[in-house]
Amino acid sequence: MPKLIIVGAAGRMGRRITALAGQSKQFDIIGLIEDKNNPEIGKDLEQTGVKIGSEFPAGANVVVDFSLPAAFNNSLDYCLKNKAALVCGITGLSDEQIKAIEAAAKTIPVIQATNMSVGMNLLFEIVGMVAEKLGPEYDIEIVEAHHRFKKDAPSGSAMTLGRKIAEQTKRDFPACLDMGRSGKEALRKKGTIGMQAIRLGDTVGEHSVMFGTIGETVTISHSAHNRDTFAAGAVRAAEWLVGKKPGRYSMADVLGLK
Repeated sequence: MPKLIIVGAAGRMGRRITALAGQSKQFDIIGLIEDKNNPEIGKDLEQTGVKIGSEFPAGANVVVDFSLPAAFNNSLDYCLKNKAALVCGITGLSDEQIKAIEAAAKTIPVIQATNMSVGMNLLFEIVGMVAEKLGPEYDIEIVEAHHRFKKDAPSGSAMTLGRKIAEQTKRDFPACLDMGRSGKEALRKKGTIGMQAIRLGDTVGEHSVMFGTIGETVTISHSAHNRDTFAAGAVRAAEWLVGKKPGRYSMADVLGLK
């Protein structure tokens, strides 16, 4: 049975991943990791028999990290030293961290995704095609909404949607993004992709991509009803990734969307 470490285990996503991984009975959970100053250190929050700690135990086959960018380097270093697979769902990673992931994929199997739900990953696969088929006369707006506690904006998933559209339509990304336009002279600039971030109450996650021209609007949207849709995807990704050859994989690979 694969040995699993979950990083960010006391967070909203970390707790659900821990619970679902335990329920799946597909893993031996050997580590639940948080910052040493986290008040949940020493607690078994999801009744898995494993207490949250700050030290990575040896011997993991796969690490799932839903913590913060500041903590990510420790997870990557551990995986490289222990030849463990890595599933990373952190948003807001720096360009340097993304490059480090790409370099690590030459040595270990890696999945780094901004969203791990089935429906959202289907959106990632189709929005570029829709934009290309509709053509340049359709304005494009991306609107995302999350809970009031989310730190980064816009969401990583919104950025992925924008990047997928830009790649398919030959736009310069991220220069083509028009973030939260404002002011008295804020007319839409042709060829840009508008992006708006909403932070509201306990909203789990909503993303809409709107394509509009004179006479009609086409909207594609996804709403997450609870965090289990993301947590289940992360657990599925971890199970799929164990034993794979080194490389950079995607949730589309895991879900068979390619």
